[in-house]
Amino acid sequence: MSISAVVWDVDDTLFDYTTADRAGMRGHLAAEGLLGGRDTVEQALLRWRAVTDAQWARFSAGETSFEGQRRDRVRVFLGEELTDQAADAWFRRYLDHYEAAWALFPDVLPVLDALAASHRHAVLSNSSAHVQEYKLRTLGVRDRFETVLCAAELGVSKPDARAFRAACDALGLAPHDVAYVGDHPEIDGRGAAEAGLLSVWIDRAGVSTVTDGRARSGAEGSAGLHRIASLAELPSVLGTDTRFGAPSTFG
Repeated sequence: MSISAVVWDVDDTLFDYTTADRAGMRGHLAAEGLLGGRDTVEQALLRWRAVTDAQWARFSAGETSFEGQRRDRVRVFLGEELTDQAADAWFRRYLDHYEAAWALFPDVLPVLDALAASHRHAVLSNSSAHVQEYKLRTLGVRDRFETVLCAAELGVSKPDARAFRAACDALGLAPHDVAYVGDHPEIDGRGAAEAGLLSVWIDRAGVSTVTDGRARSGAEGSAGLHRIASLAELPSVLGTDTRFGAPSTFG
């Protein structure tokens, strides 16, 4: 195995999206006076997560635009028929709280430093380039990646093999020369493996805490997929000798 480049997912791989989203929505609901109604805080957060997942699925399937899924997240969550302008304004107010909570996972900078001299780096995300470019600049890591490719501009989303191969093409490399690192066992893990990349599933939660065990165990069985609990394990998967070279805790 000779891996020349690592292509990265962003949300919940490099960037702690789940924590930021929960903190941002909690602050936003408080500011909007939406706490203390029919939902508890936890119920509201779970409902926002479910609505977000459903609308992202529509966007990934090509059923709506990136802006459309944002507006529909607001409309479904509130249960109101808002104009585009009203939905956009509500979402922008949420973004103020969400962005205030942005942070990288603590294992990100150490592994990017460890691999800086040995591997090229790029991003492939099921988002939009505008959003992810801004996010990576704000988090101070945009200059670590040669290119940022996103579904909104590519016109195709992970787990479609064409998305992964577009990232390889952008680097001028064959899929077998590229590793992909992402947090979702199917969209990232199985998708990258089936596209011919070395697939690395970052599973920080641990399989014992996962409710959808069938999807995860199935992805783990895919050829070419490696499961790690921390990015500190990535250099050993890539065959790179660094101070992070401990074997995977998952075997």
